[in-house]
Amino acid sequence: MTHVAICDDETKTGAELECALIDIFSKLLVKHEVTVFFSGKELCRAIESGAHYDMIFLDIEFAPNEINGIEVGRLIRDKYNNYMISIIYMSRVKSYALELFDIQPFNFLIKPLKYEKIDEIIRKYLKVAGFLSKDFTYKIGRDTFKVKIKDIIYLESRDKKMIMHLANGRKEEFYGSIKELHQEQLNRFDFLFIHTSYIVNYDYITALKFNEVLLVDSVTPLPISKHRKNKVRERYYEIVKRRRGVV
Repeated sequence: MTHVAICDDETKTGAELECALIDIFSKLLVKHEVTVFFSGKELCRAIESGAHYDMIFLDIEFAPNEINGIEVGRLIRDKYNNYMISIIYMSRVKSYALELFDIQPFNFLIKPLKYEKIDEIIRKYLKVAGFLSKDFTYKIGRDTFKVKIKDIIYLESRDKKMIMHLANGRKEEFYGSIKELHQEQLNRFDFLFIHTSYIVNYDYITALKFNEVLLVDSVTPLPISKHRKNKVRERYYEIVKRRRGVV
């Protein structure tokens, strides 16, 4: 479970960020809890009362009579002696680098917030925190094996068996549910569920056509199910935009 706090006195920003976080964590199949605070004092009281947060999205500018985000960050690090919380600062101004140096923030977001940047930060955090294992595990009989996610070209479901096609030309056969494997291990790593029989790794796609995909070093295209066409295209271009940093 990842516990996240949002601290921002702009109600709209807090609500939009909360929705974005819930959507991103849900897509990545990571259990999460998001709590929203509208002042630094509220957040500090919660921490003093024993509340635990893995990440805090913390605004810098608050009303003149309120404690600002930099002061909250210093309290978290110095008074509460907590260097484990990943603080992501938010501001409409970029010139805070020196003031934030001692607080050691995890990242910085410029307002207005962009979904793609939030997604990028969450994925980076989950990798650093070890939530996103880079190994794919499977069983053959009673034995458990693993391969690097990056080495999988695609998975094929045939006659109740899974056939895993690897970049080195090797194939592995084992029993499993293609739907469960996608949900539990592969969806978060940019694999596309193009057909009830196929999951493909985005990194090995050379062309996305109307009803099929072409893969590296393969002359035989894989079909896209009719009812999955729209979702596959949406997912594909979502990955393209994120990787190019397009907002």
